Parts: sequence; C-alpha cells; structure tokens
Amino acid sequence: MSVFIFVTGGTFDKEYDMINGKLYFDETHIPEMLDLGRCTLDVKVRTLMMIDSLDMTDQDREIIRDNCDRSDTDKIVITHGTDTMVKTAEVIAAANLNKTIILTGALIPYKFGSSDGFFNLGNALAFAQLLPSGVYIAMNGQYFSWDEVRKNRSTGYFEKVK
Repeated sequence: MSVFIFVTGGTFDKEYDMINGKLYFDETHIPEMLDLGRCTLDVKVRTLMMIDSLDMTDQDREIIRDNCDRSDTDKIVITHGTDTMVKTAEVIAAANLNKTIILTGALIPYKFGSSDGFFNLGNALAFAQLLPSGVYIAMNGQYFSWDEVRKNRSTGYFEKVK
C-alpha cells in the first residue's frame, strides 16, 4: 500500500526570517519529517504549491482536486494551511472520488521545533491507511469528516460541529 502526500504549504512548511521577522516558504519539510520519523511506509511526495491557505484561490483548489483525481493511489494525505482547510476539503469531496483523502496541517511551523505538524502528519498517514473512502481532516490526534469539523479560532483546536 502506498500513500501520496500532496504539499500545498501552510504553516507546516513556513520558515522564519530572523532579519525581518517574517514567515516565508522555501522547500517542504515533509521528506525530512518522514526520515526523522523513521517512516517505512511507501510514500510519494509531490509539492503542488507553497502558499498560505488564506491566499489560496479557487484555481489552487482545483489543482489540488485534479491531482487527487489523477493520483494512482487511493490513499492521499494533503498538507494544508489550517485557516481554509475545510473549504478545500469541500471542493475535493464534491468530486466524489473513491479515495481516502486526509487533510492535515500545523498551527506552529515545523522548523520552530515545538510544532504539532510532526504529530499531525503521523496521524494523517495512519488514518489514510485505516479509514474508508472519504474526505477527512486530521488534527490534534483526531480525525473528522470534512463536513463535521471547524477550526475554533479562539482555542486553535479543530472540533466537531455539533
């Protein structure tokens, strides 16, 4: 079984510029994370874009959906910014793909050392192997159906919509 990871950017892959105090994108950290995590799963990684999810357009979401559709595996993990993750999940779900697709992200950049991204990536890879076809969000040790979750902006946690 193989899992395809599509990288889209988000806080997961942000770097910190100490000179100007701003966050920016360089390259994805996913291969390094897989190596450090001693991942033995057959994983393919493709960077689709490196953007903040607040800057993501409908066209960007179509690129993500199309790559999911064309993927030769039915197990997919997408790293994504947390602010619009559910919106992208909705676009993918509307395509009715017969695949297990997990979107995950981080609230703290991986390079900060105290990131939740490492934990979220591991969970997303496990959930991709275990869950039935559908579109899910994996954050904070939990998975949610894409249409039953929201990001609580006051706590920073994802929670089930009641």
